[in-house]
Amino acid sequence: MVVSGGFGDLLIRQKNDEVLELGELLLAETPSGKILLHVFDLVYGSQISQQHLELVSGLKLEQDDSLSLMDPHLRTYVLAKAKGLVSINGTSAIACKSLPAMFSSVKQIEAKDITFLTKPSTPLFVGSLRSGSKVLDVPIHLQGSEVLSHHVLVSATTGKGKSNLAYCMLWDLCGKDYAGVLVLDPHDEYYGRTRPGLKDHPNKDKVAYYSPDPMPGGNSLKINLSLVQPHHFDGVVPWSDAQRECLMAYWKRYQTQWIQQLLIGDVLPGFMDGTIAVVRRRLQQVLDAKPANGGLETGGVFDLTSGTTTVTDIVRDLESGKIVIIDTSSFAGQVELLIGSLVATEALHKYKWHKQQGTLRDKPVISIVLEEAPRVLGKEALERGANIFSTIAREGRKFKVGLIAITQLPSLIPRDILANMNTKIILGTEMKPERQALIESAAQDLSEDDRTIASLDKGEALITSTFTKFATPIKIPLFDEIVKPAPAVKSIKKDFGLLTR
Repeated sequence: MVVSGGFGDLLIRQKNDEVLELGELLLAETPSGKILLHVFDLVYGSQISQQHLELVSGLKLEQDDSLSLMDPHLRTYVLAKAKGLVSINGTSAIACKSLPAMFSSVKQIEAKDITFLTKPSTPLFVGSLRSGSKVLDVPIHLQGSEVLSHHVLVSATTGKGKSNLAYCMLWDLCGKDYAGVLVLDPHDEYYGRTRPGLKDHPNKDKVAYYSPDPMPGGNSLKINLSLVQPHHFDGVVPWSDAQRECLMAYWKRYQTQWIQQLLIGDVLPGFMDGTIAVVRRRLQQVLDAKPANGGLETGGVFDLTSGTTTVTDIVRDLESGKIVIIDTSSFAGQVELLIGSLVATEALHKYKWHKQQGTLRDKPVISIVLEEAPRVLGKEALERGANIFSTIAREGRKFKVGLIAITQLPSLIPRDILANMNTKIILGTEMKPERQALIESAAQDLSEDDRTIASLDKGEALITSTFTKFATPIKIPLFDEIVKPAPAVKSIKKDFGLLTR
């Protein structure tokens, strides 16, 4: 029952035989409809002064443990602090701008009360509606085409379920034509080499797998050196101004042969020997290329002869709405980011061209899953200059290219980049600075939800998005339960051999 408070800070008295939880959703009746409330704090209330409460507790501790108050359920109770989320009128809901009446009754929410949460035209399933620790039979679908093009941030402490959420989102997106997803997989886990994965999806023909050691049905990952340009190293290798000028000079002079000429050719005039030596050493390390027998020898993913169409093949798969998984588990972090930079640059340029031609409307969204996002979106990385991923974060939504940035340290990402992540899926986050960064850049007002975020258990999340009516608490399903095959139904053989007339 509502007893006092104000807008954004209602006090609700808990009935003696009920238990309210942090993060619980409640429903208050009003003459014009219903108000959906969210519990953000719990405190004790009492009709007895603090001094007398301490006296009673002392007597129970020191003398008589059986001592009790008269009518304890009336004299001591629990108060819930709650805020209004939306006002519900039938099957529609708008932002809450009013208060429920004093002493109005409040009830726990049920599935039948949330009829305004409908399935959008391009659904992306992320979990079921959660009220406290109770899970309701209300699937939560986001408007996938809008959410993915306007970027998604997934934030959680290690072990709270970031990878499981990514599994579930990719599984749901597989076979849906409105989006193609590029996954840079540093652990070779999403395709399912040694465990259930996207290879087990009913629409597995919509999954493309690239690996240096591909499984049956996969593609060999080789990229021709002629495809690599100096700007692909932005955000990957920290260059000085002189070193960057060196790269550009070789590119302008030799075009597709610039790497070979830089590593084994003549030194261009105007550059110090030390600058050339550092550039050569870093390129050899990243590209796994070295001079041998008067030529250049490569041993990794980058090759002198093969892989001329790999990047265009990947972008073509993305344009056709496929999920493209690139196994980068055997590469160093710089190589993984360089591969991602090559593909992301080509995808963005292709979609810019489609917009100029007026054909972008018919194309699916391209979304790029980026783990450990601060490597390229963090303050330190951006101080060295912009890169393709920060460019996509700032302007990619105009061209239907978005990011799914996964991190446990959102505070390392600049505020203007965080603000461009229009959907944030917040899992359990214990560290105060990380919660504060998320709260300050959220699409809805989460100023009172610090404790709620800190208390999120594994698989529990809070979604704040410009495409949801309110900050939505969800329970994410376990991926292993989604892919678990249905139990086989044993056929029962009927035997009438013992029947006689």
